[in-house]
Amino acid sequence: MSTNKVIHALYNDDDILMDAVKKVKAEHHHIEEIFCPFPVHGLDKAMGLAPTRIAITSFLYGITGLSVAIWLTWYTMIADWPQDIGGKPNFSWGVNMPAFVPILFELTVFFAAHLMVITFYMRSKLWPFKDAENPDPRTTDDHFLMEIPVHGNEEELKALLETTGAVEINVVETH
Repeated sequence: MSTNKVIHALYNDDDILMDAVKKVKAEHHHIEEIFCPFPVHGLDKAMGLAPTRIAITSFLYGITGLSVAIWLTWYTMIADWPQDIGGKPNFSWGVNMPAFVPILFELTVFFAAHLMVITFYMRSKLWPFKDAENPDPRTTDDHFLMEIPVHGNEEELKALLETTGAVEINVVETH
């Protein structure tokens, strides 16, 4: 089993963290992960992360929900059990579509929302009974942790991180 060293730099302010990320990236060091107690606006761009494609999947899930809703309303009201309601028989889906708008809308939102939650958990590798990967419990309260892999440049990284306003710097072995 191989072990790797990483440096954990803790910060107590999100603005100081953002400046630190910019300094570390300017020195061409790779930031493995940042653990935050709340979302920090602009952190993904500062780290150089690629934009998410999750909105595309949301759109596709919405289209799937709309398709299921169209089929469901056609099958239940036109094909399987057509009814004569108020002297207006259901012979075509298109004529009756305005009555189906709430169903179409609700199933579109239902599919998009529920499948997005499932996609998020799968993409984040979060499932029931998964052990937490948080290296320091303070990052769930009021601290921010930047994790940088060490490749023989431990002293250089420590010196750089001391200039960024880190309140604590630890070298940790990971498995």
